[in-house]
Amino acid sequence: MSTPGDSMDRLRAGFHVECEEQIERLRDALGMVEAACDRGCTPDPETVNVAFRAVHTIKGGASAFALRPLVSFAHRMESTLEGVRSGAIPVDGATTAALIRATDQLADLVSAGATGDDMTTEERTFADPADTPGDADRNWRVRFRPRATLFATGNEPLYLLQALSALGASEVICDMSALPPLSQLDPETAYVGWSLALPGDRDRSEIVEIFDFVEDVCDVVIDRSTSEREATPPVAVPSEDTQPGTEPARSIRVDLNRVDRVMNLVGELAIAQSILSQAIRDAGLATDSGISPRLEALSALTRDIHDTVMMIRAQPVKPLFQRMGRILRETADALGKPARLRTEGDLTEVDRTVIEQLADPLMHMIRNAVDHGLEPVDLRRRAGKSDEGTITLTAAHRAGRFVVDLADDGPGLDRARIRAAAVAKGLIDAATVLSDAEVDQLLFRPGFSTAASVNDVSGRGVGLDAVRTAIARLGGRLSIQSDIGRGTRFTMSLPLTLAVLNGLIVRVAGQILVIPVAAVVESAAVRALERRDLGPGRELLRIRDSFVPLCDVAETLGYRTSGARPQDAIAILTEAEADMRSALVVDAILDQRQVVVKPVHGAFTRPRGIAAATILGDGQIALILDPGDLVRPTGRQAAPAVSGLTGETIR
Repeated sequence: MSTPGDSMDRLRAGFHVECEEQIERLRDALGMVEAACDRGCTPDPETVNVAFRAVHTIKGGASAFALRPLVSFAHRMESTLEGVRSGAIPVDGATTAALIRATDQLADLVSAGATGDDMTTEERTFADPADTPGDADRNWRVRFRPRATLFATGNEPLYLLQALSALGASEVICDMSALPPLSQLDPETAYVGWSLALPGDRDRSEIVEIFDFVEDVCDVVIDRSTSEREATPPVAVPSEDTQPGTEPARSIRVDLNRVDRVMNLVGELAIAQSILSQAIRDAGLATDSGISPRLEALSALTRDIHDTVMMIRAQPVKPLFQRMGRILRETADALGKPARLRTEGDLTEVDRTVIEQLADPLMHMIRNAVDHGLEPVDLRRRAGKSDEGTITLTAAHRAGRFVVDLADDGPGLDRARIRAAAVAKGLIDAATVLSDAEVDQLLFRPGFSTAASVNDVSGRGVGLDAVRTAIARLGGRLSIQSDIGRGTRFTMSLPLTLAVLNGLIVRVAGQILVIPVAAVVESAAVRALERRDLGPGRELLRIRDSFVPLCDVAETLGYRTSGARPQDAIAILTEAEADMRSALVVDAILDQRQVVVKPVHGAFTRPRGIAAATILGDGQIALILDPGDLVRPTGRQAAPAVSGLTGETIR
């Protein structure tokens, strides 16, 4: 039996989840306002309304839980947004920047309320919407019209009218101009509105407070007016979730642990289905016995269940990117470097587990980009750049993987300085010859740093090393591209999910391996394709009028020596991110099925080209290949002189 305390805890948890959603809406709206200001345009009034409603909703919920610091701060921020809505406060870059930073503070107060911390907010100054001289002599005009949802939520306009009357409202006017003939009247629709005049010496916040809990379900206009009857009540506008002819979106909140349990059960179902398929094959049952069609139906059903659960687990990366915006602002302030974050593809969805584990490495990279990637203002001016640096964060799906790019518009990597720092720290010999790509990889060496001194942001040599470790733990890889004078781009390639995937089962030198189907384009017999030899260990295959590099999986993984390839080998054309294609040569293709992904970690070092492992239907463990990682160049020639650094793209 649940106790009242348990119920309150659940309500409080629900409130904080709601706060996170409202803060996301608030940041979206302020981002749109900021973009409009940058273009020299006037922001859409509805965008400002969305921001106001988000803060207003947080304040209302915080009041119910007696979170006084949060209520107080939200009220001041709400007053500022009301001033923006009414035109009393200009919408410019300074106002928008103040509101964005206030949103960060609001998020801190929400978090403090969730943990029970007694957080004292720093005093922030907002421009209150002050009335101009003489306004006290002008009446307030209040016009409101309920929406149908006001009645559906159990609210009553009479109480609003009574509260307004208590403030001294005079001559309440009922507007019935929208009332249709009786034969056309819909009992579920609101047609009536009201207009009231209140004394001008009343504070605007007193009027706004009356509509605290109903603003989302009615249309309200509050302004100054010298005429009692000069304006008509606003026309009811359908809300976003009640557009004519559409059903409102319906949703429920579910504990994420329950979703994870369902995902685990789907994985077990996939294994059970694989075991059943193997048992039927081993029993030698005829394909026309009626079992095979039913088995195929079970396999299809398993895939559908998996896809559905993945849709539930998948989340857009927008909240993560928004958090990175705050990290960037704080780092830029600490270093005195004006900078802004641009995001693209923030609605790209990926398994929430990937998002959670990507937060820390991405935070390190944002800080590193501001500290090392962007020049000081004087150097940017000298290079003909704007004072404010730009860091671009992009998310996309490519070749069945989740790819995040982080690019800055700084001067690019100073490879001479990187090399000198590596020599000074004993990471390489002074006589070692390294390519640009190999020099770039030095950035990921443990303890490496080019910072002249240690500060709160960098200098300890743990940032990018932590990034490499975290990305590798996720089964991903990391690459660098830098152009002198134009900036540096880091690309993180990660699996879409850490749970289940569709795999192509192949045999290589007696070993069973899995290739993700999402990376496969087509397959063909090697003997039927034109081949070109470019030297030791370098071959090209001609597939559909183009040559692609050939990778013999058995030779690359060390399962057999060079030249022992079977005559009936199969070439599987795969595509990695950035449209990079290659042909993986295997001995045979055995099957296509769903497999449960088991990460390779702990006491094992993940070999090059291996993403994870899985358990097949017969209980055998099979490795899951990472085609993009398998075919990349290795640069082994420089390996002995680099103290363990192979020049490979860090995984």
